[in-house]
Amino acid sequence: MYRMNAKLFIGLSVILFTFLSCNGQTGEKETEVMLETTAGNIRIKLYNDTPLHRDNFIRNVRDGKYDGVTWHRIIRNFMIQTGEQPLQFDADGDTIAADPSEWIPAEIVYPKHYHKRGMVAAAREGDDVNPDKKSDHYQFYIVTGRSFNDDQLRELTAARTQQAAELLYAKRVEENADKLEALRKARDNKGLSNLLEDLHDEAVYETSVNPPAPFTEQQTRDYRAYGGAPWLDGEYTVFGEVVEGMKTVLTIERTKVNENNRPQKEMKVLKAYVIE
Repeated sequence: MYRMNAKLFIGLSVILFTFLSCNGQTGEKETEVMLETTAGNIRIKLYNDTPLHRDNFIRNVRDGKYDGVTWHRIIRNFMIQTGEQPLQFDADGDTIAADPSEWIPAEIVYPKHYHKRGMVAAAREGDDVNPDKKSDHYQFYIVTGRSFNDDQLRELTAARTQQAAELLYAKRVEENADKLEALRKARDNKGLSNLLEDLHDEAVYETSVNPPAPFTEQQTRDYRAYGGAPWLDGEYTVFGEVVEGMKTVLTIERTKVNENNRPQKEMKVLKAYVIE
């Protein structure tokens, strides 16, 4: 058997360690946070490749922003959500949109991070007012989800492709707004119809040439075995995961809710702190 020179082995080890450290795979400890809740404890690991969200979450924890907050939105087989601040809802309990100046730039590291069960992601306003998919400064959710078989995942992929084509079509319509308006004013219905049809065909063709990425083998295995919310992939920033306490998460998820998905029995984060 070939024996590697000891000095050479040590040298290669140093090089390998340096390479992996530079690529964020090792050498940089991931911060963990404990959420003490009325249903038990939840331990969360924060990813280093979403640094804006990581640092914002740590800052909120250390500032006590999550101490005493309720799990204000719970949807069975989907997720549990918390982090709603006093200034984010009115006297009737209806949510008030957060100040856009506080939104965090999206850090969507996809397909590395995806919405399998136990993932922690940032809530946000919809694409109609937030096309850049920026995240809320405080609110986050933990995925519970459900399992999907291969046929269902294929259907989701087809739906994502169709949605991408529709969004691209809407963008093309906006880009050609002046031409469309001129045709409307001229009452050129045929010209208007032809232009809209051409824009639609272009969007469909471009999407077929460059379709959304299909689910990876690992995603498919995880969604089959553990479940999740795959329809959210690539749309929200996933910045951490539950490493202990999924039983607590599922206990919270089973809480009875009203028509607004608010729990009838108050469930709280009693205290949040960084694990030193």
